Amino acid sequence: MKPLKVRFAPSPTGPLHIGGARSALFNYLFAEHHNAQLVLRIEDTDLERSRREYEDEIISSLRWLGLTWAEGVDTGGENGPYRQTERLDLYRRYEKQLLVANHAYYCFCSADDLEQERQSLISKGETPRYLGKCRHLSPQAVEEKLRQGLKPTVRFQVPAAEIIEIPDLVRGPVRFATEEIGDFIIVKSDGIPTYNFAVVIDDTLMDITHVIRAEEHLSNTPRQWLIYSALGFPAPEFAHISLILGADRQKMSKRHGATSLIQYREIGYLPEALFNFLGFLGWSPEGEEQILSREEFTAAFTLERVSKSPAVFDLNKLNWLNHQYLLKKSLADYALLLEPFLKKSAYYQSFVQLTPEQKELFMTGMRSRLVFLSEVEEYLQLLFGPLQYSPESEEVLAENDVLPVLNYIKDHFPADTSAANVETFLKNSIKTLKIKPKQLYMPLRCALSGQIHGMELPVMINIWGQKEFLSRLQLALGKINGNDC
Repeated sequence: MKPLKVRFAPSPTGPLHIGGARSALFNYLFAEHHNAQLVLRIEDTDLERSRREYEDEIISSLRWLGLTWAEGVDTGGENGPYRQTERLDLYRRYEKQLLVANHAYYCFCSADDLEQERQSLISKGETPRYLGKCRHLSPQAVEEKLRQGLKPTVRFQVPAAEIIEIPDLVRGPVRFATEEIGDFIIVKSDGIPTYNFAVVIDDTLMDITHVIRAEEHLSNTPRQWLIYSALGFPAPEFAHISLILGADRQKMSKRHGATSLIQYREIGYLPEALFNFLGFLGWSPEGEEQILSREEFTAAFTLERVSKSPAVFDLNKLNWLNHQYLLKKSLADYALLLEPFLKKSAYYQSFVQLTPEQKELFMTGMRSRLVFLSEVEEYLQLLFGPLQYSPESEEVLAENDVLPVLNYIKDHFPADTSAANVETFLKNSIKTLKIKPKQLYMPLRCALSGQIHGMELPVMINIWGQKEFLSRLQLALGKINGNDC
């Protein structure tokens, strides 16, 4: 039996999309589950849009996610090269084979000719397709046009009136009528192969046994199936996984937020969280578990449990997962993860001046609060930025019972601002004033930070110290007494 082998073959025309990352992950999990090989191939025949920097970013993103491969553009292997633009001689060999066998022909139709034909078919309510005008050109006519310097495309000659039935490991048998396809281009006029042609050659020569890819490629499959047949190649098994939709059940786009893997990395999501989240987009285990280890994913993943239905990208679920993974980190590991985001902050120099004890308090507070790491900027701004009162905090400070509470805190505040001592002082103040905790904590938070939410008050006060604490409190009392609230 032929060893199982899969591939992920992105086009380097932009950052790795979240859908592409999910396809890569499914291929990786399939390979790991079956002890098979994964190949990373770069499909860069879109010469205008392909960029080497995008290729580098794709590889970096996949590595960050924790994926590995046996062969590829960066690792090499016996089936290289792994960039399509470095395989042009291979494609030309099979192009000639199809031309000689009369499975393909030269097409000299202009762009205007093709557009007119397209519009005509649309006006009749028919599927736009090429009707084969150049299919019957004589060898002499072809030779004459080539002598004139015309640069033809090469079209595949699609058999007439056939039904192609393709087994799909996710969707079941899928049928296509050749009448709806039309003769399609396999080599462009500049000699560059089209996707449908190159992918067949690559998958065959690289011994790919299973093609796991997004549903949007399903319409390409009959064209590839015909090329496999014409060249006498065995077709791989296909598995087309569902589209990823936004919460509004529309196809994922920029309006739904970040769409590329690198954006989530830059925002401060953990690779473990993305791995877990993407693994559940269109697949589910037998149990009810929501968090699986890499080993558990590998053991459980099968194509039989991949859903035909569209997967919904639930940002709230991703946020929950990321928070769970952050909570599992040791304080030392958490500090290392947070360091790059701290260094990007305008308040980094203020942070580095904290004592080791204050930094530890800060890290402990962040670990219990942050959903993603870049959120730390909000807390740094709260601690070290200019004091600005939100409308909600001004409403709290305008309440009648606030002034006596804040004056009592100002008059009795201790010199020892350790977090433990401040916490004890605040609890005792609640008892002394005979008020509910909310009647102290909320107005004091609003007075000191200008916000109704934030870090624990004892931690913030400890970081500020007595002088800054009293300065902020005095400013709030001035607003209240001046009726600015």
